[in-house]
Amino acid sequence: MSSTPESLPRQSIRALTAIEGRVLAVLLEKQHTVPDTYPLSLNALASGCNQKTARSPVMNVTEAEILTAIDGLKSLSLVFEGSSSRVPRFEQNMQRVLGVPSQSAALLALLLLRGPQTAAELRLNTARLHAFADISSVEAFLDELASHEPPYVVRLPRSPGERESRWMHLLSGEVSAESFVESADRGAADIAVSPSELEKLRAEQKELAAKVERLQALVEHMAGQLGISTDAFPL
Repeated sequence: MSSTPESLPRQSIRALTAIEGRVLAVLLEKQHTVPDTYPLSLNALASGCNQKTARSPVMNVTEAEILTAIDGLKSLSLVFEGSSSRVPRFEQNMQRVLGVPSQSAALLALLLLRGPQTAAELRLNTARLHAFADISSVEAFLDELASHEPPYVVRLPRSPGERESRWMHLLSGEVSAESFVESADRGAADIAVSPSELEKLRAEQKELAAKVERLQALVEHMAGQLGISTDAFPL
């Protein structure tokens, strides 16, 4: 496992806003997935922040909001603006400022982009940023992040029906683990069938059964007219 860079001691930074976290994570993600266009222009950064896939929650932020977030990240040295292009381009500095190895930075980026995830989900989702050998190696880096002072991630309690615990980043401040359990419970309740929906399903089932019965009678009638026995074609 890679060690923390010795030249930069571990630091504690203020809590990031949701948009700051999204901007920082998008920069790290695109650095690995589209290196030819990195550092990112404001337009490319906005597209990454507002991406509809592989994002939770999905955002719809303006370029002005992104620029405000960039200013905040610059003050923490987490983002730099390149000076070699007429179009402003931005790059991230997460690994050095937080004092974490690239593997941990990849995990933090995915937690910022997609919200709470299990170690198995993180291993799958970080494949383009870092190829972890197995789930245990992911858990080792997560444990290291959790042991940081202050911690960078937290293991959430398992929700009812879940086999694995999920992890959540703490770069935007402390989180209520119970709130995530309650949210998961509400999500499960949302997919339960209400009494009115159950009655509707029952009515549709009865209607479908009646149609099948009428079709069966029609088939038997037609078979009788043609002198064909339906015994050879059991339903």
